[in-house]
Amino acid sequence: MNSRLLGAFGEQEAAKYLRSKGYKIKTANFKTYVGEIDIIAEKDKKLCFVEVKTRTEGVFLPPSTAVDFNKEENIKGSAAIYMKRYETKLTPRYDIIEIIVNEHKVVSLNHIENAF
Repeated sequence: MNSRLLGAFGEQEAAKYLRSKGYKIKTANFKTYVGEIDIIAEKDKKLCFVEVKTRTEGVFLPPSTAVDFNKEENIKGSAAIYMKRYETKLTPRYDIIEIIVNEHKVVSLNHIENAF
């Protein structure tokens, strides 16, 4: 599976997971001039900006290590644009969902709330 397909698969699995936990998905792949947010979801008066990192089984480092300072800043900038465009009183939260796959099967999923 190429990296684009792997990422899309991971984002679909992350959205399914979030729905199963009671999150309402507001949008996916929200693009701005600053960057992109994989999933924006709402739960418990929080507006969650979720970065999904998907890797194949056997990786050495956790997928979340790919979210560096610059990526965090891009997500926060895009989140600010979203919150201004769609005026909301919800509190923003920045999460990461790490997904490890083997073939077309999720081996593990780790939801890191308040990741940054």
